[in-house]
Amino acid sequence: MKESRSGDPPPDTMDVFAALAHKQVYIETYGCSYNFGDTANLVQVLKHYGSTRVPSPDGADAVIINTCTVVGPTERRMLRRLAALQEKPLFVTGCMPLVQREAILSVCSPVIIPPDTIREAYLRVRTVAPGGVGIVPIAQGCLGRCTYCITRRARGPLASFPKEEIREKVRAFIHAGAYEIQLTAQDVSAWGRDTGRSLPGLLVDLCSIKGNFRIRIGMMNPATVSGILDELLDVFESDRLFRFLHLPVQSGSDRILEQMGRGYTVQEFEEIVSAFRKRYPDISIATDFIVGFPGETEEDFSRSLELIGRIKPAKVNVTRYSKRPFTGPFAEEDFPDSVKKDRSRLLNTYAEEQYSIVNRPLLGTTVSCVITEKLRPGSVMARTATYQGVVIGQDLPIGTAADVILKKDRKYFFMGDLVV
Repeated sequence: MKESRSGDPPPDTMDVFAALAHKQVYIETYGCSYNFGDTANLVQVLKHYGSTRVPSPDGADAVIINTCTVVGPTERRMLRRLAALQEKPLFVTGCMPLVQREAILSVCSPVIIPPDTIREAYLRVRTVAPGGVGIVPIAQGCLGRCTYCITRRARGPLASFPKEEIREKVRAFIHAGAYEIQLTAQDVSAWGRDTGRSLPGLLVDLCSIKGNFRIRIGMMNPATVSGILDELLDVFESDRLFRFLHLPVQSGSDRILEQMGRGYTVQEFEEIVSAFRKRYPDISIATDFIVGFPGETEEDFSRSLELIGRIKPAKVNVTRYSKRPFTGPFAEEDFPDSVKKDRSRLLNTYAEEQYSIVNRPLLGTTVSCVITEKLRPGSVMARTATYQGVVIGQDLPIGTAADVILKKDRKYFFMGDLVV
């Protein structure tokens, strides 16, 4: 078992999966899709050991918390949750024990499961659960030097997983009935930079797999997209890929981007967006912003608003800056919470106005989509070729192709009726 980056694991973690064998296990997962992919792997490992996942900590023989610590509020939520469960046989994994073991031990005394050990154990199992969506981690760590990010310290430098391993897992999910394959990493576009390969080559290989599926490419850093842009544009010709781009910009100000250590300018970000829009006019663009970064002036913030107005993204994820341990701006003066809340609200409100502008002409039109998820009895989620979500009030099998009339705009998705 590999060591945690924050120190040697205690002796009782050395055979942690055997210790969980044949137990009723409750699992909570927080954070990014990579963490959810780790949990999916963990569930398969525990199943191999004869364990059963249960829906509540009440009566569970063991509780596993897959943690996130990307921002301060999330860290505090993690610590409250761990304290509330401290009387249970508690196991902790995810990013937090890699960088904040002492904080965890201040509220509970769990067994630590280093995330690397989950992947090692999973590679001896290699099964997947049935379902409409399959999460496939393709790398750990990143090449970035973002001054605000604690995740890069937790996950370390880029380590791309082998193409053959990725391909095998994609095939397993397809065989198990998944239609949507989500490729995830801290920076998907960096895949292969440490091994002499590149993401477009991986995508070409995955697109050649036979079956009824589409791939959703996860978050890509504009700094690493730039070097593969032409090849990436070509790969998007394949109907195996959702025409969807998650490209976090984080700020509309070059001055703030430089202080963040992002490695690109606003113009370079917009050139990537323009290149995709020119080639694929209907592509959906998602992006992320951080508000209240140390030193962000009203003018800097206004430039973020203006950028949203120019690119009209399909989705904007807004994060209020919070000081994180081990990061560059940690000692700098922080904005009051009231300022960050105001800017977050303004940016979200303006982004939603753009959604309405983009979505309004689509109401009443008929779109082709495929069922990807069962949300609840009598309700399913479908995805168009551009990854637009459409909720349909019927029970339909995963992978079913359907023509749907868009009836209601819910900003982040549509409500639709099947064309009869």
